[in-house]
Amino acid sequence: MQEIDFNSDVGEGIGNDARIMPFLSSCNIACGAHAGSESIVAATVRLALAHQVKIGAHPSYPDPINFGRVVQPMPIKDLSVTVKEQILLVKQSVKTQGGTLSHIKPHGALYNQAAVDARIADCIIDSVLEVAPECSLYVPYQSVVAQRAKEKLNIKQEGFADRNYQSDYSLVARSLPEAVLMSPPEVWDHVLPMLTKNELRTIEGTTLPFQLETLCFHGDHPNAVAILQYVYEQCRAHQIAIV
Repeated sequence: MQEIDFNSDVGEGIGNDARIMPFLSSCNIACGAHAGSESIVAATVRLALAHQVKIGAHPSYPDPINFGRVVQPMPIKDLSVTVKEQILLVKQSVKTQGGTLSHIKPHGALYNQAAVDARIADCIIDSVLEVAPECSLYVPYQSVVAQRAKEKLNIKQEGFADRNYQSDYSLVARSLPEAVLMSPPEVWDHVLPMLTKNELRTIEGTTLPFQLETLCFHGDHPNAVAILQYVYEQCRAHQIAIV
């Protein structure tokens, strides 16, 4: 049976974590920089452990005003410090509650920058190596960070269920109307070729090779619960295990 990991960003104050958690195999907990707090981290860790969902840290630029989705110019040393502090916040909470931190997934602008910028990619890789070398790093397919991390860390290549792609493998900018897929059937049509044919259909109409081990569903999507449930059920019907 084919297998795929379902992940979602949680602990961001959206209010639906308990509703989406039953459909996940992994979650990425906001570390207090773009959203969340120490108490929210602890509560979200508790929820994930109750559902036996693998726990990851979701570090971001320290920018709650823009929800971490705008690049923040800052010295690379300062970026490294905040990334490490964020990872350790989640790691300590998981350890205190008897769990193990599974993975790291950068958030928003930091994630997108690492896909194309070697300097940012190396900062993230080095930070993870310093404070959580046992963890996997979630990375975009055919990205700079994937290429630079693969010899140093265990990586999991990620696809986005609810976002359209361009022909260079980048996500369509959120400022464009076609960036986000809205309906559950639309999301499933987007995801099915990824899972069954290792193919990505882009917004331009091209088909590209695509490999993924984990599939992301945005927790702040207005239809997150309905989309997750629909794709979860379709995967089961197509003999695709969520692990």
